[in-house]
Amino acid sequence: MEHGLLVHILAMLVIAIIAIALLRRIGLPPILAYLLTGVVSGPAGFHWFTQHQMHSVAELGVVLLMFTLGLEFSVPKLWSMRRTVFGLGSMQMTITALIAGGMALLVGQGMVAAIVIGSVIALSSTAIVLKLLNEQGWLRRRHGELSISVLLFQDLAVIPLLILLPLLATDGSQVSFRELAWGLFTGILAFIALMSFGKWVLPRIFDEVARSRTNELFVLSTLVVALVTGAFTQWLGLSMALGAFIAGMLLGESQYRRQLEADIRPFRDLLMGLFFISIGMLLDFGLVIQYWWQILLTLVVVLFTKVAVVFGLLRLAGENAKVALSSALSLGQVGEFSFVVLALAVNYQLLAAEVSTILVAVAVLSMSIAPWLVRHSIDIAERFVGHIAKQNQQLEQADFPVIEQQSDLVIILGYGRVGQTISRFLKTEDVPYLVLDLDPKRVSEAKAAGEPVYFGDACRMSILKQAGIRKANLVVVTFGEPRQAEEALSLCRKLAPETKILVRTKDDEYLGELKEAGATQVIPESLEGSLMLVSQVLYKCGVPLPRIIKRLESERRNHYQYLHGFFTGAETDFTLDTMHAVPLPSGATVVGRELSSIPWRSLGVELRAIRRRGEEVNSPTKDWVLAKNDILMLVGKPRSIEKAEEYLLQN
Repeated sequence: MEHGLLVHILAMLVIAIIAIALLRRIGLPPILAYLLTGVVSGPAGFHWFTQHQMHSVAELGVVLLMFTLGLEFSVPKLWSMRRTVFGLGSMQMTITALIAGGMALLVGQGMVAAIVIGSVIALSSTAIVLKLLNEQGWLRRRHGELSISVLLFQDLAVIPLLILLPLLATDGSQVSFRELAWGLFTGILAFIALMSFGKWVLPRIFDEVARSRTNELFVLSTLVVALVTGAFTQWLGLSMALGAFIAGMLLGESQYRRQLEADIRPFRDLLMGLFFISIGMLLDFGLVIQYWWQILLTLVVVLFTKVAVVFGLLRLAGENAKVALSSALSLGQVGEFSFVVLALAVNYQLLAAEVSTILVAVAVLSMSIAPWLVRHSIDIAERFVGHIAKQNQQLEQADFPVIEQQSDLVIILGYGRVGQTISRFLKTEDVPYLVLDLDPKRVSEAKAAGEPVYFGDACRMSILKQAGIRKANLVVVTFGEPRQAEEALSLCRKLAPETKILVRTKDDEYLGELKEAGATQVIPESLEGSLMLVSQVLYKCGVPLPRIIKRLESERRNHYQYLHGFFTGAETDFTLDTMHAVPLPSGATVVGRELSSIPWRSLGVELRAIRRRGEEVNSPTKDWVLAKNDILMLVGKPRSIEKAEEYLLQN
């Protein structure tokens, strides 16, 4: 019996490997391969396993998925996007769930089933959409940001669903509003209690674990924390996934977030694969064939409803038709968390087998279509709203004046604080310039003052052509938002390959990407402010001006090397590079070795300088021989610095 079970497990894994390889070749997500494996190895196929047999192991996959989701959950990020997350996200979830739930009631489903169906259909796939947006380079575009905001709220909305579903399982008895409210209140109290307890205890536990410098202990501690918090919430009558999410969220703000995520990913991916295999076992092909037309009709209705709701909300919020439709198409599919909700609903007997089969089939088909829809969302949007774009283009051409082309013309994109400052200095030097801005009030005020400022979207090719970008000497991109600057930059470089383009940013986070996109020079405002302060300090200290200018230009060429890597303090952001001094004792094995023999790249750190007998040598040569009492100045992430220090100090 045990031998047969082992053979079945191996056969199931082989099927999963082949299915993943084949589906990846045609651009479909691995989730579909796992679902197909579940169909083949479950009751509808060879019947090697039942869904019940897979449930316990598969539930661990959901627990680890929610733990990693908690690690990614950032309260500051959520607050910075609160308008779109809580405004657009909540409206999308509410309206879509109400429409889907209402349709379920009309076809004869009960109230509890309608709530589950509405929740399942309202969710979209975070994993698929984020991956595809990242592949296309659309994460910082407007439709990408809007899609991420909605997905972020949906991930957040899973939490009350995890609390609600166990409360709806009343063995057929009528659930009262008081019982429901009390259950939700209990869940919220448990949430707050766990957060309060974990905020002080968990970071201290992982501080001790990190000091041991044992990777096995780190991985084991991560798994234990996720499972223990999950077991605690299950003991309270809630789901295990809720406790794991809380634990992840508490550790997400710590310095160990990235290490925790990296350590737990292999376990999460494997167990999530088993979870989706168990979902595939829910598919009964007999029922799929019996209800094939209902499945296809439901798929069409779901896609149309979700796209229409998001499109309508974004148009009401003032977004243009192209952005609204491309965002809506990206969110049209049913998501992986829908499978989590469906699995819990089937486990608690909240849905009939026929309904769950139809919903699983609809979710699988919608996720199969999702990659094509996301990749072609902009093309589809342009085609559907093409007549509107043509009308707008005609209006823009009518309103935009003919500009006299000049070889030394400077085009400024954006007329905010930075754009206005640049234009004032250009005016004093009699340098011809032209400005594009999208704020109608600012444009009208500037025009009334006689400024060459015109209303126009700098991310539109037709506007840039009319502004004469091909004959401009210089283009200055002053937008504060990176995604807008990158989009305008790519268009400018496409239209004017030889024109010099300067891009202003807040910091150098996207410096490499902007350089690759075609920027002649990127000016990070915060770092340039630091350099200006340094230049004044050096000048007041008597350093010659030519030497100061040479030093500043060197910093710019080296991508602001000396403006990164600082000694850490109590309030330091541990996601940034830090500097750490490592004195070499006489017993260290690296004493007497050349710098070239040390694997700095694999250690993940940079040797910034060496102090010897009170003197500092910046950027020492590769043939430098280390001596005892040398102090090495290392720059890198905290975890990498710990690893490097352990390597350098070993006896």
